[in-house]
Amino acid sequence: MSESEVISRRKALSLMGLAAAFSLAAAPTVLTVSDAEAETVGMERRHERREHRWERRHERREHRGERRHERREHREERHEERK
Repeated sequence: MSESEVISRRKALSLMGLAAAFSLAAAPTVLTVSDAEAETVGMERRHERREHRWERRHERREHRGERRHERREHREERHEERK
């Protein structure tokens, strides 16, 4: 063996420690990704219900704003007619 191929025990142990630390740090990330992909049918239905609920609320708010705007315009027109 040449000098460049020889690794001291200290270096070998530090490399193994780094590899172990990396594997511990990466494990939660891998578990999180795999959990996210495994949605149940119930979770999907819940998500769809929430989306539909949000859409209904959004439409109601838009229509409410339109009606309010129309009422204000008519009120201003009536006020101008009285003058």
